[in-house]
Amino acid sequence: MIPLLQRDSAFPPVAQARRQPNGLLAAGGDLSPARLLDAYRHGIFPWFSAGDPILWWSPDPRMVLIPRELKISHSLQKTLRRGQYEVRTDTAFEQVMRACAAPRDEQGGTWIQEEMIAAYVRLHRMGVAHSVETWMALEQTANAELELVGGLYGIGIGRMFYGESMFSRKTDASKIALAHLCTQLERWNFGMIDCQMNTSHLASLGAREIPRRQFIDRLQELIHYPDMATPWRFDHDLIA
Repeated sequence: MIPLLQRDSAFPPVAQARRQPNGLLAAGGDLSPARLLDAYRHGIFPWFSAGDPILWWSPDPRMVLIPRELKISHSLQKTLRRGQYEVRTDTAFEQVMRACAAPRDEQGGTWIQEEMIAAYVRLHRMGVAHSVETWMALEQTANAELELVGGLYGIGIGRMFYGESMFSRKTDASKIALAHLCTQLERWNFGMIDCQMNTSHLASLGAREIPRRQFIDRLQELIHYPDMATPWRFDHDLIA
């Protein structure tokens, strides 16, 4: 049996997380800002489906992306050089979350439910949750308005970024956002992006697995730096 959290319960040590399913640590509790921030500071994140109790995870090994290790393909390099897009930060957080929550391909939905959206919007208003957005003109006219075509969101604590989800409505739109994020985080001396679970897509971008103990040790160093000023604003000369 996994521990059932009450409102004031502390998380169990991450070393107690189950091996199967990998990383399942606890159930219950709530999605209050205090609970979520405590979770992230201990290398724990929520992930559950509609109708299920809140489930808390800390997998071993942990998938991470070191900002300087992002792999940029030749086609993405060309897209970045053309610059036919605009990257904005923290201007459409809820839109990004809802786009990430939209059904994809044959999926009937995602794990990003309304209560998750409400919880992370609260964190965004506190200056903790951030969005990186790719905007493009979909019409080839001089006065065409820019539209949100891709992006990502996550949590920033100290010099640690916890990636949550990405979406794309145009080719490479989410990768554009990620490339700008990684370049800026490297400039800000962020040490790590938490990618949570291993996927072939993340691996193709340069993410890799590290032991949970190593992840926690590095995490405890990074989260104690002062937070960046909010809302986040990226330098304009990042990608040439």
